[in-house]
Amino acid sequence: MKGSEKMSAESSFKQNRTNKTAALAGALGALTVLLTATRLGFIPWFTGAAITVLHVPVILAVCLTDAKGFAGLWAGLGVALVFGLSSLVYAVVSPSGPIDPFFQNPLISVLPRLLFALCVFFLYKGLSVFNRRRSAAFDVLIIALTAFLGTAVHAFFVLGALVIAGAVPPALMWAVLVSNTIAEAAAAVVLTSAAAASFKGLS
Repeated sequence: MKGSEKMSAESSFKQNRTNKTAALAGALGALTVLLTATRLGFIPWFTGAAITVLHVPVILAVCLTDAKGFAGLWAGLGVALVFGLSSLVYAVVSPSGPIDPFFQNPLISVLPRLLFALCVFFLYKGLSVFNRRRSAAFDVLIIALTAFLGTAVHAFFVLGALVIAGAVPPALMWAVLVSNTIAEAAAAVVLTSAAAASFKGLS
């Protein structure tokens, strides 16, 4: 009887964890759609090209789910898919710049975002090795570092895809990486740190 109760408790725990992961991914996916549709995910910048925080929900989906196993990967890929498809739909329905039509190609709007989620997952998993005591505060620091590095990876993937498609010259890619990505990474660090600290009950 005790063995049966233990199995039932473990099954219930796993189901609850799965439900929480799905709920978190769904909420972050909805937030991504909202930020894209309202353009609130784009912040005007002095360079003339807006910086984006639309990739932040993907980072949170990866890092705020179970640190063990692959739950964070599936959550991140799900939100990244929503991110990419939202970008594609917006480029089709309401293009606002000369580069936007290129995002109608899923190899530019969707694929780099999926690869980004994959990289964020392995970045977070790799850095989490150093958090042997499972400290919540240290985990927030790891999430912040993941956000910083992940933002650079996201920018490189998207801009690289645009270069391959002939949308922007390589020189412009490196200029944008230097001028915009640092600001995007800083914004991502602030947002993910605040969200992670709140999620983990840290003041």
